[in-house]
Amino acid sequence: MLSGDLGETARLALTGTEAELAGVGLVVGRPVLPMLAATAATPTAAIEAVGEASVEYKLDGARIQVHRAGDDVRVFTRNLADITHRLPEVVEVVRRMPVRDVILDGETLSLDEDGAPRPFQETMSRFGADAARETLLHPWFFDVLHVDGRDLLDEPLATRLGELERIASAHRIPGEVTADPGVAERVSRDALAAGQEGVVVKAIESPYAAGRRGSSWIKVKPVHTYDLVVLACEWGSGRRTGWLSNLHLGALDPAGEFGEPGAFVMVGKTFKGLTDELLRWQTEYFPQIEVRRTTNTVWVAPTTVVEIAIDGVQRSSRYPGGVALRFARVKRYRDDKRPEDADTIQTLRGLLRG
Repeated sequence: MLSGDLGETARLALTGTEAELAGVGLVVGRPVLPMLAATAATPTAAIEAVGEASVEYKLDGARIQVHRAGDDVRVFTRNLADITHRLPEVVEVVRRMPVRDVILDGETLSLDEDGAPRPFQETMSRFGADAARETLLHPWFFDVLHVDGRDLLDEPLATRLGELERIASAHRIPGEVTADPGVAERVSRDALAAGQEGVVVKAIESPYAAGRRGSSWIKVKPVHTYDLVVLACEWGSGRRTGWLSNLHLGALDPAGEFGEPGAFVMVGKTFKGLTDELLRWQTEYFPQIEVRRTTNTVWVAPTTVVEIAIDGVQRSSRYPGGVALRFARVKRYRDDKRPEDADTIQTLRGLLRG
């Protein structure tokens, strides 16, 4: 992870001394995979798991790792792609910090005129652009891995946060250090009210485990559930070959804002959360209410209500309602509900920010 060269690491392990292997460290300009977080249902549960912690906003942005060596600043994605030329505003922020060499871990996102986060895909559009666009991205940092010749990976989070405050206080992600579940719950409410995703609860004594998903960082995001209607189902592949799998999901449009009044507007697809039992049931049931089919898809009468969990929604030009589900997964079928009881496209559009 730190050498950036699997072959060289193998050579050291086989032929080098223990001291040489232990001497491998961070190199400014060579990115490492970021530390990842486990999940918990509530901030209280996260605090109970890790004890005293830094409870920080989980921004609805994109992960970045920024390396500075003198005046040379480079910005990397979570997958280690170099996107420096696309984020000049981030480069300038880091160049102004009172350090010579530094490696920072953080997030970047676009804000609207009121300081609230714009939709996630507006941030991501900058990552795929060949040149900087008009939308500015603002960087926030939550960790520092190296400062002026000193690696901090093995230092406790408390020490790293102290260094981060010294060099980047104006660009720190909001949060509080606490062992009190009540404080953690309040920070979470504040984060959600600010339009962010939730919080990350980090054990205050934890080191930085590059590339690992350990138990010392725990993310807490609220799960939204909505009742939608199945519009179609695609035949599966791989181990799901022969089963109807990927669901096309629709929201009710009672006023006919996007079509006929009382019709359903497609808002996304999902095959997540489907057990083998549900796959078998779908494969037997949906052909019974089939209205047409293509090679890969069986279109059905819009009569089946399914409860779907999502992390949110985003703007989309793919669907007529202008909104698409984020990270949708099946919770259960709702045979106790009628199609007209489904959630509306207007309710989902109300989740959009910006």
